[in-house]
Amino acid sequence: MSALKHAMNFFSVNGMIKSSLVSGELPSSTSVYKKFFDVAWPSALESLLVGLIGSVDTIMVGTIGEEAIAAVGITSQPKFILLAMIFSLNVGITAIVARRKGQNDRAGANHTLRVGIMLSATISFIMSIIGYTFAKPILIFAGAEASYLTDAINYFRILMISIFFTSVNITVNAAWRGSGKTKISMYTNIISNVVNIIFNYLLINGIAFFPKLGVKGAAIATSLGAIVACFVSISSLFRSDTFLSLRLKSSWKIHKNIINPIFKVSGSAFVEQVFMRIGFLAYAIIVTNLGTTPYATHVICMNILNLSFCFGDGFSIAASSLVGQSLGAKRPDMAIIYGKAGQRLSFLVSTILFMIFISGRNSLVSLFSQKPEIIALGAGIMVIIAFTTHAQTSQVVISGCLRGAGDTVFVAITSLISVAIIRPILTYVLCFPLSLGLYGAWIALFFDQIFRLTLNFLRFSNGKWTKIAL
Repeated sequence: MSALKHAMNFFSVNGMIKSSLVSGELPSSTSVYKKFFDVAWPSALESLLVGLIGSVDTIMVGTIGEEAIAAVGITSQPKFILLAMIFSLNVGITAIVARRKGQNDRAGANHTLRVGIMLSATISFIMSIIGYTFAKPILIFAGAEASYLTDAINYFRILMISIFFTSVNITVNAAWRGSGKTKISMYTNIISNVVNIIFNYLLINGIAFFPKLGVKGAAIATSLGAIVACFVSISSLFRSDTFLSLRLKSSWKIHKNIINPIFKVSGSAFVEQVFMRIGFLAYAIIVTNLGTTPYATHVICMNILNLSFCFGDGFSIAASSLVGQSLGAKRPDMAIIYGKAGQRLSFLVSTILFMIFISGRNSLVSLFSQKPEIIALGAGIMVIIAFTTHAQTSQVVISGCLRGAGDTVFVAITSLISVAIIRPILTYVLCFPLSLGLYGAWIALFFDQIFRLTLNFLRFSNGKWTKIAL
């Protein structure tokens, strides 16, 4: 009975915030968790589906061999670096639309959406040209080996053709998330995944009258999924009765009062993205030097770790939206409550994932490859992944709270210290001077997550983020 009482107190709203910070009537614990879960589950599922696009490609090309897995995996960080400006822009779009939603400013939210679409389309068009033109030197710099470089270039260039559609899609979805409508972006990604899986099946191995294209076929399938998702997300904006609508009379002009708040959040978010991507790229380059088999194992394990990240990211999106709306409505107490609710729900999910990763480590790795060396090494890495899960999901949720409040400068500094400096240095030391190989890289990742969790939790606890004006 005492354990049950402790659990009830753990999830109680009254236990989440000091009475001196309360600025209005508090809802019941049930309504808080219900509202958070209603926003979070579509976001979590959407994030999982986005992650599965990469995992499905890896699983299906895994039937070709470990070089194909490496070819797909090596393109990941260069792609995200080119998309860094889009990701940072979307942090600002979500935060500003959430504030305008809390202020009941529909015109301001729609003007922000329009400016966001124009910026996203322009930036992505430039990035696609750069990525396509310089694919070979980019991938060589990323550490691609000669045995799979040609496949990697073909895969990367095809993705660059579709990057415009990917960017517009995720920008529209970012605006919907800010308004609290997370199901729309979930539906677009379900459709995208279905298209991707169907054409993966048809084009990788040449089913029926379709050509056998291997890694190139996986890239075409991913691109087709992105194009379809873009058209679906754009079509969601043509209803006149929704908070965000292109039918609503609103300006497309880039005014200072619209662009400044976006850049205030997105500027720091861009710095964060740059630091993170540099750190992730340096980390990946170090791992590629371990050899093709360890790197293929690393790519597989990263795909599995993304399952944990996807749930944390879904809760993070919900926290960002609800925190922004609460601060827009001048309810910092509710912003704190929603932030803590997200942390507690993520802890439960992480516990379930921990048990799945520990008990099913061999089976999960064997989904991607049947090579005994990869399964054995991957199963060992899965133990580290299991112990990383709680720290990862918690720090992702807290980071979402801070971003939703516009506190992106602090998150950027944290990323600089942890991802761009600590993780690469620790990875190199553990992998080579201490001769821990791939295990060293994953131990470094574990400490990176712990460090970020500690800093972000201390920042969340001091409450300064609730006073940021946008």
